[in-house]
Amino acid sequence: MENKTTTIEMLFDKAEDYTKTTIELVKLNAVDTTADVLSSLLSRLTVSIVFVIFVLFVNIGLSLWLGELLGKEYYGFFIVSSGYLLLSIVLYIYKDKWLKIPISNFIIVKMFKKR
Repeated sequence: MENKTTTIEMLFDKAEDYTKTTIELVKLNAVDTTADVLSSLLSRLTVSIVFVIFVLFVNIGLSLWLGELLGKEYYGFFIVSSGYLLLSIVLYIYKDKWLKIPISNFIIVKMFKKR
């Protein structure tokens, strides 16, 4: 009888160790996936910020140049801002197709990427 209880106790101990190891593995996989998604998003965000700064300075230069051509500096700013108004309207109309779906797909692919 003692041999049976020892075998059952060993089986329960191994099942407990297996459960603890599985839980720890799931936690580590979640941390790894989260870190991968966040690092990818942050690196893209950093590149986007630098690009936005570049575009900002190009737009200021373009506005000043157009204003000089038209005789009043603020005309150039009105023209450039009107272009951005049109761009924002187009982006609003197609926001799901051009922004939401690709970003969602990017996050899903990163989350379920096989190692």
